[in-house]
Amino acid sequence: MRTRFDTVFRISLIIKGLDAALEIIGGALLLFVTPGDIMHLVNWLTRSELAADPHDFTSNLLVHLSHSLTASSTTFAAIYLLSHGLVKIFVVINVLRNKYWAYPLLVVVLVGFIVYQLIRIGHTHSIGVIVLTVFDLFVLAMTGLEWRKQIILRREEAAS
Repeated sequence: MRTRFDTVFRISLIIKGLDAALEIIGGALLLFVTPGDIMHLVNWLTRSELAADPHDFTSNLLVHLSHSLTASSTTFAAIYLLSHGLVKIFVVINVLRNKYWAYPLLVVVLVGFIVYQLIRIGHTHSIGVIVLTVFDLFVLAMTGLEWRKQIILRREEAAS
């Protein structure tokens, strides 16, 4: 019988899996585009907004960031996104398949990502990374509770 907690846990894992899939797609795309391609796309996407408001913060930030990209930075981003996404999707799928060994692995993976993200927050103060970290903390707490439940169930099965 599924509880509300089980449903929330599964939904949070599915969201984490979708996030991982998007990272894999983004990382793969970055392997095939050049910084110039990204710069042209950003210029095209922000052209009308900057024509209407030349001081638009978001558009100017995107243009500035796209102009500062290098081949090595896009390669790093591609490798980071691919590895991050592949690890997450592997662990999430195995937790959803109720593989007992995957729970502690997910905890270790999430703690590692959270530590890295906290370091990034200290350097960049990125709202996006803050939101991602809060969500990762939530998934970590849910995973810890679910893992504890699995331990109790295994003990009960072994005792009977």
